[in-house]
Amino acid sequence: MTGLAKVWFVGAGPGDPDLITVKGRDLIAKADAILFAGSLVQQAATQWAPAHCAIKDSKDMTLEQITDWLIAQAQPGKTVIRLQTGDPGLYGALIEMVQPLDKAGVAVEVVPGVSSAMAAMACAVESLTLPEVTQTVILTRVEGRTPMPEGESLRELAGHHSTLCLFLSITLLPTIERELKAAGWTDESPVLVVHKASWPGEQHIIRGTLADIRERCRAAKINSQAMIVVSPTLGARHWPDLKKSKLYDAGFTHRFRRAEQSDS
Repeated sequence: MTGLAKVWFVGAGPGDPDLITVKGRDLIAKADAILFAGSLVQQAATQWAPAHCAIKDSKDMTLEQITDWLIAQAQPGKTVIRLQTGDPGLYGALIEMVQPLDKAGVAVEVVPGVSSAMAAMACAVESLTLPEVTQTVILTRVEGRTPMPEGESLRELAGHHSTLCLFLSITLLPTIERELKAAGWTDESPVLVVHKASWPGEQHIIRGTLADIRERCRAAKINSQAMIVVSPTLGARHWPDLKKSKLYDAGFTHRFRRAEQSDS
């Protein structure tokens, strides 16, 4: 065997196994050991693993048990994968797991993945940004058992009136409504909630307003694994007037195309 012991942290994407990256799928296809987050990642994401691959679900493991397992499996010449939901660097406890591997002399490499924020907007055919509406996306969560750093309260972030993608917060809809109203959002502000975005046969899209989204989610029994998006861009597909991107404007010059001359 040659090379160093290594662990790959691979983003499995939002749920649909086909949304894993080609690089991630190819690594799984030659894996010797895979530890997947079973509470959030469909086991179908391991379908490309070879017969000899050791596959383990980490949903009932502590952080120390996870890192001990990865270190024990990591050997020169072996492909060991920690398969995580979405992107490993976004609410993925990545650094907490990497530090023990660093101490153990195990090399680490990360393969990014599609976030549920992007998947939720894709399945709803919505855009995170629109010209002259908002050009900013805030990925955040509502304070719960884990406190938010100073300056990152939902009320402060909502004050920008840009696109808000709220992770891990579906049980805190009353707080979201209160804090956004305090930041100047109205009852009529559109809200999108997507439960298990892209999961085959399990995805559920709920549209509403700040005033009624809580009741709509309660009626649909949505209380976990949901992405909440509050944005001035929601519903733009049906707007009669829309500011167009300058990139494709015939009168706009860029390095690949000269502007068309007006006859006037």
